Amino acid sequence: MERQSFLSDIDQKSTKKAVEAALKKYRLYKYLSFDPRQAKITTSYSDIPLSSPTNVASDHTSTIAIHNVDDLASRIDYCEQIELAVKHMPRWERFLLEERYMTNEHDYITDLKVYNFSFEPPISKKAYMKIRWNAFYKLALAMNLIVQMKSN
Repeated sequence: MERQSFLSDIDQKSTKKAVEAALKKYRLYKYLSFDPRQAKITTSYSDIPLSSPTNVASDHTSTIAIHNVDDLASRIDYCEQIELAVKHMPRWERFLLEERYMTNEHDYITDLKVYNFSFEPPISKKAYMKIRWNAFYKLALAMNLIVQMKSN
């Protein structure tokens, strides 16, 4: 009975999509400002009685405050987790991810630009793709984003 390796069980295309989605989420959290929710100052009244009393008092202000603190903290934690994973990668993998995926100008930077103009000396497309897959694989492991092949 042949023993398959863990690497052959990975769905590379789906894993790549998952990592790219995680990096997109990183950019949104990192570069878009967090707008905290605001409490309403005026109250609203209704002449129509509620159909059934719940006997639950709601504290709208505390709910908003909890959301503002927790959401901001989770955004910061997410960004720090990705940055820490990238920080521990080899130099070229770290450079590739930072230049191509972790910048605010991501929409204007292409793979071609990175492997021809950012790397010194420039590298081939094949070498770039290999480095990118290695970086994606390591980031997927660190962030628990590995997608396994579906068995038939």
